[in-house]
Amino acid sequence: MSAIISGSVAFDNIMVFQDRFRNHILPEQVHILNVSFLVPELRREFGGCAGNIAYNLRLLGEEPLPLATVGADYGPYGEWLERKGVNQRYIQVMEEAYTAQAYITTDVDDNQITAFHPGAMALAHHVDVPTDAGAKLGVVAPNGPDGMVKHARQFVAAGIPFIFDPGQALPLFDGDQLREFIDAATWVAVNDYESRLVCERTGLSPEEIARQVEALIVTRGGEGSFIYTGGERIRIPVAKANAVVDPTGCGDAFRAGILFGLIRGLDWETTGRIASLMGAVKVEHHGTQNHTLTQEQLRTRYMESFHAELETALAM
Repeated sequence: MSAIISGSVAFDNIMVFQDRFRNHILPEQVHILNVSFLVPELRREFGGCAGNIAYNLRLLGEEPLPLATVGADYGPYGEWLERKGVNQRYIQVMEEAYTAQAYITTDVDDNQITAFHPGAMALAHHVDVPTDAGAKLGVVAPNGPDGMVKHARQFVAAGIPFIFDPGQALPLFDGDQLREFIDAATWVAVNDYESRLVCERTGLSPEEIARQVEALIVTRGGEGSFIYTGGERIRIPVAKANAVVDPTGCGDAFRAGILFGLIRGLDWETTGRIASLMGAVKVEHHGTQNHTLTQEQLRTRYMESFHAELETALAM
């Protein structure tokens, strides 16, 4: 079964400054700030929420359909997704724009200075949710705000249940807009901080949000996650990670696990544990799409983390 993933596709340019920003930025001189950092280490990674979720869902053996707008420089990213077997028929190239780009400089204390150019992502409302793709599920992930609003409404009109995942786009929406998303969505997925912000802006508690959808999923980093559904709160333990290398993209990997469970019709305990495991696999690697996972590895690691078999879920 395929899933339509509305969200961003972006390049992440990650630079490491081998010093501390505080040694070069004088607080009393910020009004005339003019600094330059030598960054001998540079990585260019493939990222963006739609790209990341699609990559992880494909690792799990499903058929993701990313729905996104990209720029004329998209070529290398498209070749990467093609090699990984991700269908790109609903990724539209906007020749007059660049693909969304993040420029992230990190110092030795893990402080970050980030500049983000939305580029073609801001034109996401120029593409439509396909109604003839045979998809049974969807996701509205961080993207151009107009595109997020449009695609949520189109999912509803098409009768396609979807996950609302506001992520980094959350500050762009006020309480009324967030309530509209929640009313339209079948599931809502946020992290702990985003959950508090959604509750503050909407005036709704997590339990009240959960009553309006089939499930509210709240990730809590190293403390696991909560799934509010059916009037109860299910605690999902964190999966064992062999190393903590880079948390970037763990949320997207987790959401791919949620999608997998929904596609396979699994119970929430199993779904949440698969999602937790996907996040653990991702955190062991730099970048958001540099990890791999076979079904045999998934079975083995699921047993190691949760002391339970996963055969039934993977045999479907």
